[in-house]
Amino acid sequence: MSAGVQYLALLRGINVGGRNVVPMADLRAAFARMEFADVATYIASGNVLFNAPRQRREELAARIESELTRGFGTELKVVVLTEAQLKRVIEGAPRGFGGDAHLCDVIFVRRPLTAKKALGLIELREGVDRAWQGTGVLYFSRLASKASSSRLSKFAARPEYKNVTVRSWRTTAKLSALMDSRNGGTEHVATFDLPGAD
Repeated sequence: MSAGVQYLALLRGINVGGRNVVPMADLRAAFARMEFADVATYIASGNVLFNAPRQRREELAARIESELTRGFGTELKVVVLTEAQLKRVIEGAPRGFGGDAHLCDVIFVRRPLTAKKALGLIELREGVDRAWQGTGVLYFSRLASKASSSRLSKFAARPEYKNVTVRSWRTTAKLSALMDSRNGGTEHVATFDLPGAD
């Protein structure tokens, strides 16, 4: 594996309902043009693993956003995490989060929004929705049998929603496992675009 720190970039709002279509091969090429190493993607929701010299995440995210917005002709926002930060997200989940009876998501927050403020903006339907604040994230679960009555969509309609990106718990856990395996000396892999949805 190349020298540097392993990062994860989570793009928001791409390849959803035919909007903001960004092919993963084009996305990997864009990251390679930014001279990042060991670039890989996982499924089509905009999850990019890469290596880069250690730097401030906010500055790295700003550079990536600027380059991608210019390259793809549409405003693209990202949340950037290190492997250690993603591990803390996994370890910080509430007990039982990801259980079979619930649809569980991790809501990753980007500045200027904070997890504390985002939690205050989310409405919860009693008996259906639950939410917990984590470090830079919210953990949100919906009772699967009543998911259609969840109030998460009300948060999605707020202007602050442009400063979050959401991943299922399954995808979040898989990304953490991929980062761990890549650090364990696995051979370079260009893509992890496996079947699945976020």
